[in-house]
Amino acid sequence: MKFLVDECCEAEIVSLLRSEGHEVLYVPEFKPGAADSEILPMAFKEKRILLTEDKDFGELVYRLRRPMGLYCSVSKLASVA
Repeated sequence: MKFLVDECCEAEIVSLLRSEGHEVLYVPEFKPGAADSEILPMAFKEKRILLTEDKDFGELVYRLRRPMGLYCSVSKLASVA
């Protein structure tokens, strides 16, 4: 699967996804500080699942009616030992 991971998400999520063979773009690695309005269209254009903890994306998608593709809001994930 193809993911675009927002900079508010922890690097451990990126590492885990990559270790499982997923194609992951991590915003801090290619465009730190990018605006939400730049990230959302990129995810849509490249058909990537957007992972974020930022609730502002919901406003872009629902209130401003921007195209969204697949969007997933991430909460803190508990470690499973």
